[in-house]
Amino acid sequence: MARPLMLQFAKWHIWLGWLVGVPILMWMVTGLFMASKPIEEVRGNHLRLPSTTQPLVIPGSDLATQDGSLKEMRFVMQDGQAVAILTGMDGTVRRVDLATDAAMPPVTAAKARETVAKLIKGGDAVVQVKAFAAKDVPFDFRRPMPVWQVELEGGTHVYVGRDTGQIEAVRTRWWRVFDFMWGLHIMDLQTREDTSHPILILFAILGTIGALLGCILMFRRRKARAKPAGGPT
Repeated sequence: MARPLMLQFAKWHIWLGWLVGVPILMWMVTGLFMASKPIEEVRGNHLRLPSTTQPLVIPGSDLATQDGSLKEMRFVMQDGQAVAILTGMDGTVRRVDLATDAAMPPVTAAKARETVAKLIKGGDAVVQVKAFAAKDVPFDFRRPMPVWQVELEGGTHVYVGRDTGQIEAVRTRWWRVFDFMWGLHIMDLQTREDTSHPILILFAILGTIGALLGCILMFRRRKARAKPAGGPT
């Protein structure tokens, strides 16, 4: 009974091989190509000439003055209030009330809760709120900026910038599982960002060779089955 069942499995395996062999080979070849080139090179970053970042200066503006300390300025509405988010040349961020030009204080834990409750579905079901410094952010955020982590029921983490007052990221449990799987996929569990390194390229080459040999053997198997049976004369 076991032998006929195993033979049936073998037949199914052969037919399945014909169906998925070409896509598997295609995935392997395209994966090898993408792994062989660093994403920075694909984006053309190596072609950019070194340049000095110029400070933002707007004539007549009290915010973008001539002191050369401002790198970027963007305007947003927060709670019906026009706010300027200023990024300095040293990377520091601060908020300014556009109506009064007065500096706004960092976001409090209570304000972070309020923001999440207002802008995130189910955001009122808060488990806890934690503050993180720019140098000590959780791994699922991975951006060097001070944030409030608002943990919701169900495991979702919402990150609110303490200096920007904006929701900077939303990380569900599925996001964290996806992130882990992505790290396994590119064989980089440390940063989960390096898509071109020797180990990945090596296994991509081996996988491509294996898929190619498998497709070739499928034709050999077909020819062997078509050959008429018979003993020696």
